[in-house]
Amino acid sequence: MIKREEIVSKLQAYCEQKGGQIKAAQSLKGVSAATVSQMMNHNWEKISDSMWLRVERGIDGGVKSWNMAETTLYQEIFELLTGAQEESRVMCVTAPAGSGKTFATKQYEKENRDVYRLTCNEFWSKNDFVDELLRSMGEKAAGRTKTERLAMACDILRRKENPLLIFDEWDKLSDTVWQFFVTLYNNLEDICGIVMFSTDYVEKRIMQGLRNQRKGYAEIWSRLGSKCIRLSRADYEDVRAVCMANGVDDEAKIEDIARGAEGDLRRVRQLVFASMRMR
Repeated sequence: MIKREEIVSKLQAYCEQKGGQIKAAQSLKGVSAATVSQMMNHNWEKISDSMWLRVERGIDGGVKSWNMAETTLYQEIFELLTGAQEESRVMCVTAPAGSGKTFATKQYEKENRDVYRLTCNEFWSKNDFVDELLRSMGEKAAGRTKTERLAMACDILRRKENPLLIFDEWDKLSDTVWQFFVTLYNNLEDICGIVMFSTDYVEKRIMQGLRNQRKGYAEIWSRLGSKCIRLSRADYEDVRAVCMANGVDDEAKIEDIARGAEGDLRRVRQLVFASMRMR
């Protein structure tokens, strides 16, 4: 059953976070400003169920029926992102797959203004990267060159108070797109925080690029302070917190889930849902 009032409440908060209905609509794929306006004004007769679901999933970032738990890593990520936003820091943060970094960064974006988060894709070209960056800001730049669009994105960020860019799965980007990071840094130093999240592989990739003297790697590494910040996998107490937040409070079941998950919070989610279905 589609809970329209709940979605409208989420949409209202999302519009405030994005800076208005138009920017909110442009940041949601396949959703028009007219649809957002109709939802907000309770003109629902012509809005399909599929559109309600599209809006809800766009706002929630695809996270469905899952309650937040403040794990150790979750708290560490919020602290890092808060510092990066307030002090315009630039950093690369690594954590094992399934550690919960994606969930935490999505939640941070939802709770803070002028935060723009991209989930990177290995198939992105430079054009794709710039277009996604502008879309996350609720902006379009049809008819402009790649250079003009990137300049537009930087100009928008310069006018914000303590903006923050979050690039999740940064290691998936090609070397060519990675080089845009240097341009962003050069244009936004001390103006905008930039945080890249990745698995541990990214540091190996950078080290190999440095050894092979690949273009741009020395500049990237220097701008990252010549280090990556490493976060650890979830421990038993983290798994327990996630289970408790999502309705599993039997200690024996929690222990079974912790053993089966081996610190992977994606696996924890699957096992929690499986446990709930067995009730």
